[in-house]
Amino acid sequence: MAGLLLRGIKKSYGTVKVLHGIDLDIKSGEFIVFVGPSGCGKSTLLRLIAGLEDITGGTLQIDGQVVNQLAPSKRGIAMVFQSYALYPHMTVYDNMAFGMKLAKGHDASEIDKRVRGAADILQITPYLDRLPKQLSGGQRQRVAIGRAIVRDPKVFLFDEPLSNLDAALRVQTRIEINKLHERMAGVTMIYVTHDQVEAMTLADRIVVLNAGRVEQVGAPMELYHRPDNLFVARFLGSPSMNTIPCTIVSGSPDASVQPDGCNKIAVAAVIPASAAGKRGTFGVRPEDLVLTEGSDAIFHGTIDIVEQLGEVTLIYVDVGTSEPIVAKIENEAVVAKGQKVSLTTEKRHLHVFDENGVAFPRS
Repeated sequence: MAGLLLRGIKKSYGTVKVLHGIDLDIKSGEFIVFVGPSGCGKSTLLRLIAGLEDITGGTLQIDGQVVNQLAPSKRGIAMVFQSYALYPHMTVYDNMAFGMKLAKGHDASEIDKRVRGAADILQITPYLDRLPKQLSGGQRQRVAIGRAIVRDPKVFLFDEPLSNLDAALRVQTRIEINKLHERMAGVTMIYVTHDQVEAMTLADRIVVLNAGRVEQVGAPMELYHRPDNLFVARFLGSPSMNTIPCTIVSGSPDASVQPDGCNKIAVAAVIPASAAGKRGTFGVRPEDLVLTEGSDAIFHGTIDIVEQLGEVTLIYVDVGTSEPIVAKIENEAVVAKGQKVSLTTEKRHLHVFDENGVAFPRS
């Protein structure tokens, strides 16, 4: 299939700059997910790759060929839209075959083979004679994916394909997309979503975007456990990472920080001695905190809110900081609003960011 090379990709609408020079290397066969908050530029970047928008600056290569001025139909891509974009008067079969018929050069037997092959992969063969209005939302989305498959593209582009589905269908269709990538080994897929669960479960690598810039690129668990900066740390994870402004007390090898309103805490971050006395941010993920009655506690406070989610319980603890500390604890733990608790964790789970929000590496 095909890899992609993006160098200095910019997009402006008049005087409004949307993308500020995106550099990315996407390997052939990778499943890449663009993720970020609304308005960060992820869908715009996908549309530039598809050729649906003109590139203001920079170079885009697909399979070694510069495609800046190449028409979408010549780029070897297929796109699955958020809205399905199915023709309501055509059957499922005709919707899936339409692109190949339009392109010409394919005989009826080849079209039939590809349509039925894609339908078999997506388990929609029984619906080939139905109209879109006779299908559920999940089935319509599979038809839209099938229409892309039959074109045998170099690159698949997905623009928030699950956002119109209910929670159960989102999980089911996400699993189907994951299996599709496994069955179509070697096919490059680029997927846009604001849903971090989709990003974490589908991606080989995640591209985190913010305000038209790339914040970090890496494997899902790499970004989760070793975020480069505060934005990535807070964006990935639900609930998000607990962050507290702090003063850096001492640098490595015995690095420590003092979060505002809390006692001094020893950390495993590699902090230069020159950072001592400066301001920063201390962070710890909710699932890394555990209840304790020992002297190893790093937080002491009173439970404000208890949320029982079935498999886990979330507790929001007032520890004297501007925001409560959130801890994700085992569901068997007996806790109640108003209860005084102490929380601890291991040093290796603690994060420290400098005054600019850049993470100090952890030892």
